Amino acid sequence: MKTIDRLDLRGRRVFIRVDFNVPLRAGEVDDNSRIVEALPTIRHAIAAGARVILASHLGRPKGKRDAALSLAPVAKELERLVGQPVVMAPDCIGRAAATVVGAMHDGEVVLLENLRFHPQEEANDPDFARGLAALADAYVNDAFGTAHRAHASTVGITHYVHATAAGFLMKREIDMLGGLMKSPAKPFVAIVGGAKVSDKIELLASLIDRVDALLVGGAMAYSLLSARGCPVGASPVETDKLELARNLLARAKARGVRVELPVDHIAAREFKEQAEPVTVATPEIGDGLMGLDIGPHTRQRYGEVIRTAATVFWNGPMGVFEWSRFAEGTMAVASAVADSKAVSVVGGGDSVAALAKSGRIGDITHVSTGGGASLELLEGRTLPGVAALDGQSQ
Repeated sequence: MKTIDRLDLRGRRVFIRVDFNVPLRAGEVDDNSRIVEALPTIRHAIAAGARVILASHLGRPKGKRDAALSLAPVAKELERLVGQPVVMAPDCIGRAAATVVGAMHDGEVVLLENLRFHPQEEANDPDFARGLAALADAYVNDAFGTAHRAHASTVGITHYVHATAAGFLMKREIDMLGGLMKSPAKPFVAIVGGAKVSDKIELLASLIDRVDALLVGGAMAYSLLSARGCPVGASPVETDKLELARNLLARAKARGVRVELPVDHIAAREFKEQAEPVTVATPEIGDGLMGLDIGPHTRQRYGEVIRTAATVFWNGPMGVFEWSRFAEGTMAVASAVADSKAVSVVGGGDSVAALAKSGRIGDITHVSTGGGASLELLEGRTLPGVAALDGQSQ
């Protein structure tokens, strides 16, 4: 994969697709981590004398202009981070954008307005893609979080700009996540949580072919326990997916993969933040109780497996970590992964949020910026935004 450092950038208009889909609060950026992750690519382009044109989406404006989803606050935060002016364009295509870009000098930075103010962006409309390409002499995709979407700014534009490359963040994501699938150091331990088995069927199937141990938590664990014939009380179970769950467990057994399910639980009688936690000391959960977190013995057991790993991948919380009474399991896993000497990769919005809540995000080898993109890559799918850089979509 060609990266930005292999392009001649001086004096050229370089269109960089970034992922600045960041949370805002009171008109300011509330979490700048995605902006920070893009800085190496942006700074390289500035230093190389490029005319840096940044493009991103923000939120879900549904193809209409929405002042609350303007990228203007992002421009202000980026200006602070790069230590030089960032010009905010009033639009991302047309005369308004062309006028701003036409006035640029080498080393200057422009941020285009929200791409998704136009419905043609998500439709991968050719005319819209040509409009974006008209602003550029070279195209760089550094938005891994959108690489699984075939949009005008991730795929369509590459049909009309000759020089294309990946940014440094994109390259690192592909290298780290691709490495998990190709040649992970062994033992390879995967921790998977979340609400539904059905949401992660392909991920689980892909991991079972590669890992030595699979640790399962979250609501999906109750479907797998139920598939093993274990009563789970009022816990959520995908009854229509039990046969699928049994097949996954059988496949893991046939391949010699150790599958760990909770041996105890933190449960409650109702799904409420202030519900009274009840410790259930067995894998079985009694009638009227629903599991909301893994129990202390499961935490200890999972921690021991994680400590033996040479590679760890974590996707999905162990319980309702947003509620403090049911967060200890997820926090324990976060600490165990952070304390591990293994190569550690964390992906998925909830996992990253839990890791940030634990304060241990700096102790992880790689924290993926792409939720859906990271899962699709690990499932073995081709990402349209990556394929487009290699000319596979053209």
